[in-house]
Amino acid sequence: MPCERKPMRFDHSEGHTEVCFDDSGKFIVTCGNDGDVRIFEGLDDDDPRFISVGEKAYSLALKNRKLVTAGSSNTVQIHTFPDGDPDGILTRFTTNATHVAFNSSGSRVAAGSSDFMVKVVEVSDSSQQKTLRGHEAPVLSVTFDPKDDFLASAGCDGAVVVWNIEEQTQVISWPLLQKTNDVTNAKSLCRLAWQPGTGKFLAVPVETEVHLYQRGSWDHVSTLSDDQLTQPVNVVAWSPCGQFLAAGGVGGSLTVWDVNNKLCVERQKHEKGFTVCGLAWHPSGSQIAYTDTEGCLGLLDGLSASTSSTSSTKQAPTKTAAKDYDDLFDDDDDRLMDEGLSDTNSPVKKPAAAAAADDEDDDDFLMPATGRVRNREAILDDENSRDTGSLRLGQDKFGDDEDSRSGVMPAAAPPAPLRPVYDGPLPTPPQKAFQPGSTPAHLTHRFMMWNSVGIVRGYNDEQDNAIDVEFHDTAVHHTMHLTNSLGHTVADLSQQAVLLACPSTDELASKLQCLHFSSWDTNKEWMVDLPPGEDVRALCLGQGWAAVATSSLTLRLFSIGGVQRELFSLPGPVVCMAAHGEQLLIVYHRATGFDGDQALGVQLLQLGRRKKQLINGEPLPLSRKSYLSWLGFTAEGTPCSVDSEGVVRMLNRSLGNTWTPVCNTRETCKSKSDHYWVVGVHESPQQLRCIPCKGSRYPPTLPRPAVAILPFRLPLCHTSTEKGQMEEQFWRSVLFHNHYSFLSSSGYETDEHGQSQSQKEQQELLMKMFALSCKLEREFRCVELAELMTQNVVTLAIRYASRSRRMALAQRLNEVALEKANQIQEEEEEEEEPEYSRRTSGFDHSEVAAGRYCSRRNQEEEEEREEELRVEEDGQEMETEEAAENRKRVNPFAKDAVSPVTPSLTPVGKAGRANPFKVLGAGKPSASSGQPRASNILDSMTSSRKLGPLGGSSGKPNKGPVLKPLAPRPKTKTQSTLLQMTGTKAANKKSQENADPAADQQRQADVPPPTSPADNAENKRPKTGFQLWLEDNRKSILAEDPDLEETDVIKEAMGRFRTLSAEERLSWTERAKGQTGDADLKKRKRAEEEGGGRGGGGGGENGQMEADENSSKKKKSLDPSSKLSAFAFNKD
Repeated sequence: MPCERKPMRFDHSEGHTEVCFDDSGKFIVTCGNDGDVRIFEGLDDDDPRFISVGEKAYSLALKNRKLVTAGSSNTVQIHTFPDGDPDGILTRFTTNATHVAFNSSGSRVAAGSSDFMVKVVEVSDSSQQKTLRGHEAPVLSVTFDPKDDFLASAGCDGAVVVWNIEEQTQVISWPLLQKTNDVTNAKSLCRLAWQPGTGKFLAVPVETEVHLYQRGSWDHVSTLSDDQLTQPVNVVAWSPCGQFLAAGGVGGSLTVWDVNNKLCVERQKHEKGFTVCGLAWHPSGSQIAYTDTEGCLGLLDGLSASTSSTSSTKQAPTKTAAKDYDDLFDDDDDRLMDEGLSDTNSPVKKPAAAAAADDEDDDDFLMPATGRVRNREAILDDENSRDTGSLRLGQDKFGDDEDSRSGVMPAAAPPAPLRPVYDGPLPTPPQKAFQPGSTPAHLTHRFMMWNSVGIVRGYNDEQDNAIDVEFHDTAVHHTMHLTNSLGHTVADLSQQAVLLACPSTDELASKLQCLHFSSWDTNKEWMVDLPPGEDVRALCLGQGWAAVATSSLTLRLFSIGGVQRELFSLPGPVVCMAAHGEQLLIVYHRATGFDGDQALGVQLLQLGRRKKQLINGEPLPLSRKSYLSWLGFTAEGTPCSVDSEGVVRMLNRSLGNTWTPVCNTRETCKSKSDHYWVVGVHESPQQLRCIPCKGSRYPPTLPRPAVAILPFRLPLCHTSTEKGQMEEQFWRSVLFHNHYSFLSSSGYETDEHGQSQSQKEQQELLMKMFALSCKLEREFRCVELAELMTQNVVTLAIRYASRSRRMALAQRLNEVALEKANQIQEEEEEEEEPEYSRRTSGFDHSEVAAGRYCSRRNQEEEEEREEELRVEEDGQEMETEEAAENRKRVNPFAKDAVSPVTPSLTPVGKAGRANPFKVLGAGKPSASSGQPRASNILDSMTSSRKLGPLGGSSGKPNKGPVLKPLAPRPKTKTQSTLLQMTGTKAANKKSQENADPAADQQRQADVPPPTSPADNAENKRPKTGFQLWLEDNRKSILAEDPDLEETDVIKEAMGRFRTLSAEERLSWTERAKGQTGDADLKKRKRAEEEGGGRGGGGGGENGQMEADENSSKKKKSLDPSSKLSAFAFNKD
């Protein structure tokens, strides 16, 4: 060989050693495991100078008389060269820096570290730093683009990344390397190198080859390999001229390629076979210095002779411009090229390689998109090797075979396709199975599981191979420390057990181990061996059961005690599983994805007493070009998924089991390389619990990561506007409270207070949106919003519309309210189940169900909002109260406390026969009464509000009766509506005649004392039994206590009236009925209009009642609630 290998010499203590030349080539500079930097004036220098930089020196770089080193103190230091004077600390990391490199001008230094970060620091001002985050494991190497635009780095996560330095973003990332957990465990240091000068190619050592990627397009354009390379390439280095590339391998191999023609021009072997870990070219290109892992230094000398002989054979010097090589290979002198070279060199590659240097911008033949080879048509290697497994056509297959050479060498051969070419979308590599809540298995210290129960950590280092189980709530169980002798890699944790699994080996089968710590007996552990050839891919724990998905596309169910249960086949390879209670969620590959998309399917099974499949193989939605990163359930039992783009999706059971995006964690990340690692989801309160990871997709085990809470936000349009914000809040509230329906149907207890609060929140938002739409004069939109409201809130909306003088809108809303009332009444007639069952049979956001579940507290809060809209002068309010009270009394499902008075059968029967909404003497409906029952619906809100909080005990919520529809039966005839402003007071009184006196009596008996506003309204109504009794006994009450106010008199009277027997109260009611007639009403009306005395149809009692009525009116004129008198039916 023309190259001479100098004998190795001792340099540093055993360990990683690096080497470089200074700019002049006078000095050889090395660093090693002893923490020293040694400066040799030649290989034979027996007295080198040295600089101590720390306990250990991991890497060094030298440029412009500045020496930069990465030491064991987590710092990157700078010294003057060759004096060795300290010049400060360039930057710091949280762990050791692993590699440093200068840019071509020496103005910047790049450093990679074991804390997954890469920093770019200005040498002149170390405060000017750029941090590149994105690697998910320690960084192996860094190298600058000669033009200083890009930086390439390789990491233990298997990725080779090209960064845009100024933007601090990833340009492209290639998953080329084998993953490992630390630099010391990496099979290759993967020291990247960028071609000097133009920076046209980036050299990446991949296994036993070196891949060349083209700058700009980032396509894999060529592969350098050699048959004698049987172990991974560790480090590569370009010659100063950029024509040759040297590589050092794990087994001590030293190889030099001529990049232009892909020929191996030099092969050497380490004299002792130690791994080569450092390479450096002399500035002249005539020498290569190298170091090994034993701390020794070696030198290859005379490389110029080798390269010049090769060049002279081609009649061109080494430094000839690249474009001149194209002319050299037009002649058929291929045999001459083989002279003096190894027999294993592949001349098949030479002509096209020469053409590769034809022009820097004209090298399309290196990456044929159509499968056609240009020019001399010798194929170098498969340029589509990324898609076809890096198959090489040429060097490894043909050797010096002349038939092969002659078959591809004719210069005049017309272009022809080598094989059919597919130009369509490319298949996506399928996502590997993973355990949600775990970090990658190649890490030494990792999270095997982090969920709402606790944390399972795995340690696999030189000192220990163990598993720690820590519970968030120590009341569940104390922390456990387990010896991982079987090599478990998959785990799950629940309130009952810890489930572990290990892969199979050549000798042992894959095992499933369960630690059932909640068992009441003494044997708390069981283990199962899977059949031969079957490995655990995913597992999960449910309530009393465990599920295991295996490599044979089988899902096996076990009881928590170890009994084998059902098993079934999966439609595709499992990706992950999750469990919650009786639910089992499985995600698998349903097909091959294309263009970076994953094609995943999802199954949701319920494994309770009635086993059923809720979702059968539906596609799982993911973002474009993303993969599934987390799968699980909310704390309330709703399935959720998170993809690699940070989009959180939740199953919407009320919309046909569709998936709704509820959050995008990327929106809160400060950098593109930052991510959030999800550990749990809660619907009530609405919380996304996750761990922020700077520059990584998952957190380290130490220090213990802190959990952050992110809010949810549906991606609706115009969320910056008030309307959009309220719409987003409403639909998010609807979605996040759908779980009540599922929980109740599954037999779980539900939080009634939470239901009422959610209902209140939703209805408040609807009313705000309604008001906003009214202001914007969007009346059609108002009606659409009313469709989503409950009956009571629609009534409130009617009042708001009337107050805003939008009569057409109020008419429409009356129709909506009537439809809702009829719908609720029909459901009540159809459903004969108890109220508590109806309350838990399904919680939906529809107005009907929402009204049925509204609690007394919710009703009271709605009443406060209605207070300003109440119309005290409305003569029909108390009439509707009577109807509401009657309906309440006949409700057989009500759970609330009722009046202490035993209901009388007679009034109930009469109430059932009487129609409290009937208008006597009405003929055909007038134009303004097209909505037959709307006025009663409007009145019912205020009326039922008054009775609601008083009809039962103060401790129990009044759920059902308050919100019962007050619409009459379908046979109801025409009556006045809110909009019938021309109705007379006489017509109102006619409608009042039909009120059932028995219902009125019972209402008075049941209502507790604080009802003075209602009493004021009653004075304008026909006489009731209580009123007659009060007139007869008023003097006796006042005689006992003359200082009583009117309201106190009524309270005292009601208390005494309640003590009467049912028969006595009934007799007073009959007397009242005898004194109220149509003629009396007309006469009283006429008397009021004429301003005269009382009418002739009444006796002394009637006169007293009229006097009371007039005095009541005088009092009411001063009542603040009369400010809304414009809503009353009378227009006096």
